[in-house]
Amino acid sequence: MTLLKISLSTLLVLSLNACSLTERAPMGTLSPGAHAQEIRRDQTTNLTQVGTASVTVYGNPMNAAELIQKKADAVGAHYYFVSNVEPTQVPNQWISQAILYR
Repeated sequence: MTLLKISLSTLLVLSLNACSLTERAPMGTLSPGAHAQEIRRDQTTNLTQVGTASVTVYGNPMNAAELIQKKADAVGAHYYFVSNVEPTQVPNQWISQAILYR
């Protein structure tokens, strides 16, 4: 009986800890900076869409993210949501799409 209580208590504690891993902490109010900022989909609600951007790069996904940010900066977007990042059939080549917002 004691072993059962310990097992159930441990299971409860582990389950509650797992919940805290999946729950996101609330983010503060968005404020434009010197460069466009990447945001999550749920942060796009009150923003105005000003366009889209697509890039194809050699290297890694971070190279694609850098180019998306540069394209967003070039058109005056304050924020961007990366909707897709995936490798192509060409080795080390990535394609990325983003929606740009103000």
